[in-house]
Amino acid sequence: MSSAAPPIAVAVVGLGADGWAGLTAAARQALAGAEVLIGGPRQLDLLPAGECGGLRVAWPSPLRPAVPKLMAEHAGRRIAVLASGDPMFYGIGRALGEELGPGALHVHPHPSSVSYACARLGWPVEDTEVLTAVGRPVARVAAALHEGRRLLVLSAGAATPAEIAALLRERGFGPSRMRVLEQLGSEREDAYEGTAADWHREPGDPLNVVAVECLRDPGSAVPRLGATPGLPDAAYEHDGQLTKRHVRAATLCALAPAPGELLWDIGGGSGSIGIEWMRTHPSCRAVAVERVPERAARITRNAAALGVPGLRVVVGAAPAALDGLPAPDAVFIGGGLTAPGLLDAAWEALAPGGRLVVNTVTLESEAVLAGQHRRLGGELVKLAVSHAVPVGGFTGWRQAMPVTQWSVTKPQPPADAP
Repeated sequence: MSSAAPPIAVAVVGLGADGWAGLTAAARQALAGAEVLIGGPRQLDLLPAGECGGLRVAWPSPLRPAVPKLMAEHAGRRIAVLASGDPMFYGIGRALGEELGPGALHVHPHPSSVSYACARLGWPVEDTEVLTAVGRPVARVAAALHEGRRLLVLSAGAATPAEIAALLRERGFGPSRMRVLEQLGSEREDAYEGTAADWHREPGDPLNVVAVECLRDPGSAVPRLGATPGLPDAAYEHDGQLTKRHVRAATLCALAPAPGELLWDIGGGSGSIGIEWMRTHPSCRAVAVERVPERAARITRNAAALGVPGLRVVVGAAPAALDGLPAPDAVFIGGGLTAPGLLDAAWEALAPGGRLVVNTVTLESEAVLAGQHRRLGGELVKLAVSHAVPVGGFTGWRQAMPVTQWSVTKPQPPADAP
């Protein structure tokens, strides 16, 4: 039996803008007893030298790759890592937990900036959507814009409020009320407000949170966007290569996105399938594969405008362009179906339980789908949509080109399979 001492737990201490004065006795004790204090320069400066005598180490940039190196470098010593507010809420606690395991941490949480902000605003935390611009594009806020919603955005710095105001104006939410809360919890706490349409404030304190009460301009030319798949076609920039909204809604239904899942959108066109997949949940991911560079650039623009700038775009022809991509949970093929080996490559990439959905409008591709349906099963449907249009002084139906859709789930292997 080994007699080696158990590893020393890393203390992770949340700090507020009030610094040492706002800490619990247990958090102060952890910091005072630490041999190594790791944090951002601003956080380290909040610790009194007379109370905390440990070696002070500032995080390098970029931070995430430095975590394993610093932990290994100071292994065996009493380490305290400083975080802003609650370390487990968009904080360093996540990276440390992934690197060391949650059992290796002793976390001392502090009220987060969200808790402080909701307390100042009188907003129920559970009814407030929280987003962050720290290390992420402000464009992600666009996916959360709905009439009457309350948002809190964790700022990346002093320039973030103006960036949010510009985005709100661009997306038709100029009348929205904005409040910027600075240095929450400190003696220098301050707040100011205005509407996005009239926002002309100079940048203030970099430590701020932006509160937004969403109000849509009823006269805006930007179409209203709902929370479900099937956004208006006018929401997209396109050259005609666009899965139309009713077929798009049926396609997303067949793909059945779930939190954390990854989609391959092959033959991306305008990116609508991948974009609406990602809009179903903030953790959903997508890769759009498009062989035409101009369309690939358009996908990137559409993704940013509709609040999912994290959509990855690969320029190239499938199946060759699929090499090296992370394994998908679902695959959609909206173009290039007759390319040799494409269907086989997509099917092979899917894990058991993964979904494959294919749309086509040509007889040649329809014949391919009929054969695959006979071989692998699934569901084969024809989607036909008609729109009412003027016919002289009357109204008649104009049918759009019907779409044949095949959807199939990859079966689990037999229980006795090797």
